[in-house]
Amino acid sequence: MSTEEIERTFSGGTKYVLDEELAKIVNITMALEMPLLLKGEPGTGKTMLAYAIAESLRMPLIVLNVKSSMKLIDALYQYDTLTRLNDSRFGDSKRDISNIEDYIKMGKIGQAFVADERAVLLIDEIDKADTDFQDDMLDVLDQMEFDILEIDKTIKAKQRPVIVITSNAKKDLSDPFLGRCNFHHIAFPEPDMMREIVQVHFPDINQDLLETAVKAFYRLREFKEVEKKPATRELINWIRAMNADPDFRVKDIIKGDIPYLGVLFKKSPDYAIAQRAVSRHRL
Repeated sequence: MSTEEIERTFSGGTKYVLDEELAKIVNITMALEMPLLLKGEPGTGKTMLAYAIAESLRMPLIVLNVKSSMKLIDALYQYDTLTRLNDSRFGDSKRDISNIEDYIKMGKIGQAFVADERAVLLIDEIDKADTDFQDDMLDVLDQMEFDILEIDKTIKAKQRPVIVITSNAKKDLSDPFLGRCNFHHIAFPEPDMMREIVQVHFPDINQDLLETAVKAFYRLREFKEVEKKPATRELINWIRAMNADPDFRVKDIIKGDIPYLGVLFKKSPDYAIAQRAVSRHRL
């Protein structure tokens, strides 16, 4: 790592409020060149942290959205056999069908390896993948290389990417996987930090709206029957909705009339629970 890169430290993004502990773990992870594993409930800013790092350090961002059916090779590269077959049948392509490398396309990890400049590689929701995928992926990221079997070629990373891995903790990760990452749990923001987050998104927000909306939001999150509690992004969108409504009045929330519950609660049973609570003035 160059002196210039060592001096480039992460201190937050234009839309990302960062606490001191998280800033430290991000920067020490980059210095140690290890993956950073982030856990926390949905909506706590795990994914957005990678965007903020890329923005702050002026690095390209490459996102691998993990799917349950995904194989590691798909994240490394794909051999486009269909296009090669069509080229051989119709003969109207400029590609040389005898050169298989012309039909190799890099997956997201492969793109991060061959990039000319250091990138931030976000591996989102790793807990959706099976254990073999997780452990084999960490082997590749440790070695910073992988083989393309079809052309007997080894791809070595030009630059070691900054690797951010997120998990919603829906499935346990293997001990070998955990042992090869730095770890941070992003707790749900306390009300004071939430006010800071809201003000970053709405610099000119009316203070009465800020205080009233944040208090109501945390009361809504207290419903024990709710399966998916509203998260930070729901609060931001809720305030955006209220700001866009010319008929909205802050005093309506104070009186217990909570508008746009569908912005906060995305599952029908949760929405019904919230509706009943509001109608009974449980807020």
